[in-house]
Amino acid sequence: MKRISLMFLPFLLLLAGAFASCEEVEEVGKYDNWRERNEAFADSLKNLTGANYVITAEQADAMELGKLYAIQTTAGTTASNQYIYCKKLVKNETGERPMYTGYHSTVSTFYHGTLITGDEFDGNFDGYGALDTHIPLDALKGPTAFDSPISFGVSGVITGWIAALQLMRTGERWMVYIPWQSAYGASGQDDILGYSALTFDLVLESIVE
Repeated sequence: MKRISLMFLPFLLLLAGAFASCEEVEEVGKYDNWRERNEAFADSLKNLTGANYVITAEQADAMELGKLYAIQTTAGTTASNQYIYCKKLVKNETGERPMYTGYHSTVSTFYHGTLITGDEFDGNFDGYGALDTHIPLDALKGPTAFDSPISFGVSGVITGWIAALQLMRTGERWMVYIPWQSAYGASGQDDILGYSALTFDLVLESIVE
């Protein structure tokens, strides 16, 4: 029996190598022209947004549900002003707004983060992603009793989140689309490749302190 097993060993190794090669080719193809595709994704959002810019808290309160708006960020670049794109799914005009530092600067959130491919890279509930273009405002899926919010300081996140959070009110839910310049930049982080545009379904649950 041992001789028969040894006879088939080269074949099994070859077969395993073939499967591994297929997986590698598929993975490489998935991220081909990554920067160009991510920038095209951001450009498409910019075109859909048009002249809808949000600068003040009053303008943030006036955002129409389901409509795209642009918010300028503080991302460092010499190229041009940088923007994120936001779509309000749930509004709460009586909620509080978090601060960048000091009192009211720690928030509790639910979020669902995806790449332009729709693949989730992080999150704590099953929300909407980059490929969800038609989100039913009258029947939103949301966090369940099995999901737990995550708390963090407003000043300790990527610039795209900082820009959105300071205009959100507690109880609100936004889709936030962040070009790579206001996310993890050209270098990326952990499993997120450089030049990745990120999409978040973000629920501002409460202000912790």
